[in-house]
Amino acid sequence: MTEQDIERGRKNAIISYITIFGVIIAYYLNIEEKNKSTFASFHIRQSLGLWLTFFALGYIVGSFNSWLITSSFYLFFAILFIYGFTSAISKKAQAVPLVGALYQKIFANLGK
Repeated sequence: MTEQDIERGRKNAIISYITIFGVIIAYYLNIEEKNKSTFASFHIRQSLGLWLTFFALGYIVGSFNSWLITSSFYLFFAILFIYGFTSAISKKAQAVPLVGALYQKIFANLGK
């Protein structure tokens, strides 16, 4: 990724971490550009994976009726989202710990 690519896609990368609708908006904004940003595509894949995992596991964790389990779940995902968001702000393409590399493999065709 070049500095020009990062600057071009930084806005879309940041937007992608703001709710699941932000992922959709950032995806379509990145597609519409003549020169798609690989930096934005990287962060769109990361945030999409985080949001889908959050909703899928949140449904399961919600059935536990324990404040300790649910608060741990929310804290864990808050840390992952903050990590990805700060990575996008600081112009770095760092995968989210534990699951980021998996998201890049699963959604490899998303930004192409």
